[in-house]
Amino acid sequence: MIRMLLRVLGPEYARAMRRTVVLMTVTAIAEGLLYALLVPVLQALLGSTPADAWSWLIAFGGAVAVYAVLRYISDLSGMRVGTTMLRGMYYRLGEHLARLPIGWYNAGRVGEVSVMASRGLLQALGVAAHLLGPFISAMVTPLTIVAVMIAFNWQLGVAALIAAPIVVAIQAWAARSMAATDAERHERDKEATGRVIEFLQAQPVLRAGGRTGERFTMLDDSLREVQRASRRTVLAMLPGAVGLTLTVQAIFTVLLVLGAYLVLGGNIGAAEILTILVLAARCADPLLSLSEMGGKLRVARAELDRLDKVLRTQPLPEASEPVRPVRHDLEFDSVTFRHGDRTVFDGVSLSVPEGRRLAVVGPSGAGKSTLLQLVARFYDVDAGAVRVGGVDVREIDAETLMAQIAIVFQDVYLFDGTIEENVRLGRPDADEAEVRAAARAARLDEVIERLPGGWATNVGEGGALLSGGERQRVSIARALLKNAPIVLLDEVTSALDPVNEAAVHEGIERLMAGRTVVMVAHRLRTVQRADEIVFLDDGRIVERGSHEELLRRGGRYADFWNISMAQIASE
Repeated sequence: MIRMLLRVLGPEYARAMRRTVVLMTVTAIAEGLLYALLVPVLQALLGSTPADAWSWLIAFGGAVAVYAVLRYISDLSGMRVGTTMLRGMYYRLGEHLARLPIGWYNAGRVGEVSVMASRGLLQALGVAAHLLGPFISAMVTPLTIVAVMIAFNWQLGVAALIAAPIVVAIQAWAARSMAATDAERHERDKEATGRVIEFLQAQPVLRAGGRTGERFTMLDDSLREVQRASRRTVLAMLPGAVGLTLTVQAIFTVLLVLGAYLVLGGNIGAAEILTILVLAARCADPLLSLSEMGGKLRVARAELDRLDKVLRTQPLPEASEPVRPVRHDLEFDSVTFRHGDRTVFDGVSLSVPEGRRLAVVGPSGAGKSTLLQLVARFYDVDAGAVRVGGVDVREIDAETLMAQIAIVFQDVYLFDGTIEENVRLGRPDADEAEVRAAARAARLDEVIERLPGGWATNVGEGGALLSGGERQRVSIARALLKNAPIVLLDEVTSALDPVNEAAVHEGIERLMAGRTVVMVAHRLRTVQRADEIVFLDDGRIVERGSHEELLRRGGRYADFWNISMAQIASE
């Protein structure tokens, strides 16, 4: 458990963690030795001269003070290590998740990462703060007391020592029986979390379709499965808890019977047997707590396993000697890319000279958005190469690559903060004049003027307090402020009304001026001014050329254009 915890946390926490474990072990031994002082205290009190107990009582009081100091220091160390590790692990997990390929984030990851980043990390890293000290005490203190018992009477000490392998065997058996139910509980928790998130995100669609009742049923079913899994977990835990309790009580009974036998045989005095039985009773409490702590530690171990699995997932490899491109042209050289069992691109080759515009069109699922993601290296190709300025994107440092690219997506995500904070994400060190200029170029200033809070208006989580057109203008202003030489546009106007579409188009034109541009669009009017248009279908480029050339050919692009114009005319 400790080895896995240190592996997950990394070497920077190893020394502090080992120091805390040693301190807690010393404290547990001190607690056992403290109980050992009860033997001479009780012997003196029950002997012929009770006044002799004063010196032992003073020693006992001093030992209690020393133990209290050690306990305070060890508990404080555990709390500090736990909170420090928790904070560090949030950063490490966040940085690692940011480096994982986009393909890793499938639908099932939402609930898993949500549980892991909230309750999972708290349970896993709460071990140092809350569980490690009591667990070490429950294991080490009884063994120290047994050692003391052996020193006073070997028969009773050996009898007590017999309990150790039995307790270990019961704990191992309980862990095996709980493993399946723990895994099932985690799966039900993950599924329920995903259902809750899905239910909240889908409210507009569900209400518009009158399907809220059905969705409640699906969510209720998921929560009922959580309840059933919890019940099975409790039932699986009972045999281990009952078995441990019965074992501890049985061992204590054996000691009592053996002690009575020794007393009656004259091998030991009544005072001695009484003190040893007091020690045996002190062994029982921490041993009985092992059942509850064992369950918590199993849950923490399972969370550590899942966290370790995520952290072991390999991010996209970084070049050992990264190259910085000096040009801003783009090239796809015989690119083959597979997503799962599906071949998205099969030997695609095309180029975009610096400062030129390429438009990508085609049916849904043709891989248009994936083309942009390969430029930004959200994925790595399976064959061929994607180059920026003649340099393979795999040879460019991730930070350098992203500094060359401004991306505007159809589904804009804004962070919960002010408009100005979201615009400044493009370039945090920009001065106020540059931020205002980017806003004017994106026609975001029109939105700001009519909002009561102006630049300080909070956009809400995901930008929920702004309209789609307003969010898009913020996104364009952010891209303009970044001032990157390469611009990737993904369906930026497909869901906008005519007024917002005109405003966004104006901002897009300013954004594209003088830059290398790759744009994806369904509304074909937005691609007319591209220098070249490629038509993607079934993983290949089936047509390429200018707008006028492709219309004259009367091929797939011309068909798309005619359908688009017919739809516009009917609106």
